[in-house]
Amino acid sequence: MTAELISQVRDQLDASPTPRHLVEFVGNQLSAAGFTDCTDTNSTEKFSSNGFIKRSGSIVAWRQGSKKIEKFRIIGAHTDSPCLKIKPHPDEARFGWQTLQVEVYGNPLLNSWLDRDLGIAGHAVLRDGSVKLFCSATPIARISQLAIHLDRELNERGLILDKQLHLNAAWATGKKSLDFLQWVSTQIDVEPEQIISVDAQLFDSVPAQLLGVDQSLLASGRLDNQASCWAAISALIETRNPIETCVVALFDHEEVGSTSAVGAAGPLLEHTLERIADLGGLSRVNYLQALSQSSCVSADNSHAVHHNYPERHDHAHAPIVNQGPALKLNSNQRYATSSTSAAMFVRACESADVKHQMFVSKNNMPCGTTIGPITATRLGIDTVDVGIPQLSMHSVREVCGVSDLVSMQKALRSYLTL
Repeated sequence: MTAELISQVRDQLDASPTPRHLVEFVGNQLSAAGFTDCTDTNSTEKFSSNGFIKRSGSIVAWRQGSKKIEKFRIIGAHTDSPCLKIKPHPDEARFGWQTLQVEVYGNPLLNSWLDRDLGIAGHAVLRDGSVKLFCSATPIARISQLAIHLDRELNERGLILDKQLHLNAAWATGKKSLDFLQWVSTQIDVEPEQIISVDAQLFDSVPAQLLGVDQSLLASGRLDNQASCWAAISALIETRNPIETCVVALFDHEEVGSTSAVGAAGPLLEHTLERIADLGGLSRVNYLQALSQSSCVSADNSHAVHHNYPERHDHAHAPIVNQGPALKLNSNQRYATSSTSAAMFVRACESADVKHQMFVSKNNMPCGTTIGPITATRLGIDTVDVGIPQLSMHSVREVCGVSDLVSMQKALRSYLTL
């Protein structure tokens, strides 16, 4: 069973180099499982009891419970990862190299993008309003590091990268023969004049792979946070007859603050919940009451103890890889976990026979944040922040434990049926 689940994760990761690709992949999974695509449905009467809505790089899916809606069980995660975006006018030719200029998205570990065989993926918006996804079939770009002979103090001083000067990706040599827009047009089989805008990014072309002599690790790009997306959607699909109405919301733009029309700070989840409530015959007052009784699991990967840097962790609250999901706490509300929401997740883990761990940052090592506090603030829903422990967070290639992936999926499935 574990091998089958990990195969599902790998298939998703390899098929989803961008948030839009992930949403397309997840939408197809949901459709195959009997969920109805309600994206273009304007009237609530046409809403399905098991359905989903896609908005750009975000998707919200739901399964209506067997009883009248009194509360929602919600799982939230995010679809985006730090990366290097292709600029609108990227083409540049210098010293025999044809390069693409990039813009840094989020806060990636920039050195991890060097000396990698990179692909290009994204989407184009055409004059008729349609959107076409594309992804290079082979690696076509590279950001090469300066040779040690030309920077001999590198290992002592540390690598310093100028984001404007040192991250341009080479993708051809010689005289300019094909510009980026022309290349995109060949990928989607249209004339360049039909393309209004392009949103594209670089990605590591190496597929997701099992790692370790014991095959206990999974290495891939975008584990943060596609691993949580997989666990959430898989749990929803496998939860066949829930008592309470279950919702999974996967948001874009978390890595840049979530403040967008399709981010967690936007109205997508709130509006979808209202429409589900209307489908269930709830009045406005009953809907607000249901929100106050609802709960949310914000699933976003956590920092596992690093074997080379153990001093960076509070050892009493330091997640160990392959020892279960981490319950994330921060008294300054960088995480949304409360005493009651923590107890709820512990019960879910116990019901699923899954071990859990605690993560609290050192006082002199501020933690990041998640969609959890945003969702809790916007909707007034008691929320818990949890995550799969991993290393190399925000690298072009990350690593996590195989059993932690399965444990998270089991815990989320248990939560939906509590």
